[in-house]
Amino acid sequence: ASALGHRASPPCPFVLLHDSLGSVDLWRDFPEALVQATGKPVVAYDRLGYGQSDPAQGLPPANFVAQEGQAGLKPVLDQLQLERAILLGHSVGGGMAVNAAVQMPERIAGVVTVAAQAFPEDRTLQAIAQAKLQFQDEAQLARLRRYHGDKARWVVDAWTESWLSPAFASWHVRDVLPQLKCPLLALHGEHDEYGTAVHPQVYSERAGGPSRMMLIPGAHHLPHREQPQAVAQWVQDFVQEHGL
Repeated sequence: ASALGHRASPPCPFVLLHDSLGSVDLWRDFPEALVQATGKPVVAYDRLGYGQSDPAQGLPPANFVAQEGQAGLKPVLDQLQLERAILLGHSVGGGMAVNAAVQMPERIAGVVTVAAQAFPEDRTLQAIAQAKLQFQDEAQLARLRRYHGDKARWVVDAWTESWLSPAFASWHVRDVLPQLKCPLLALHGEHDEYGTAVHPQVYSERAGGPSRMMLIPGAHHLPHREQPQAVAQWVQDFVQEHGL
């Protein structure tokens, strides 16, 4: 895990949940932009099998999105002695953040999703199938090794095989969203190649607490890297609106 800012004050930091190919390092400049915009500490961690974390045993189970809250996030919160946090999840990390907030409502003050999928949309699956083909190129895999080392092939397989599996076809975040009572902000790039605007609509319309969505003009699937200062400011506006 990596932490920026001062943990002691203010007491409710952000914890970042990365995407299917992500790691702490791949957040790039966004954590610092978030610290500057909000004044809050920011913690990022590598899920098991990613970045600097230990290798995982086998591919993720079909319920891996729901599982991360208890299996991965809770130990991080406990180890860092964080009683409450605001979760910010990118892509599949957004679904993980929502599930974690439902599982630990007393510890999660708010959720921000960035380019999060609500279900395996055709556009999502087509883009993943295309990426699977591209990662057969050793040069593409070598780029991932800079962040995941010898785990790079597992990282690709964990993403593509999980999402393209028939066992995952019925997953939908709508099943858990009504149980989410904390504030939710769903950010989504206008030109996201992995999902249409239906995804943030599902998040904002189905959530059980205060929620809203925002389509980011000109942005694709990585709005926090394409427009880090702008995204950080929208998150700060959300924090101020709800007194987080």
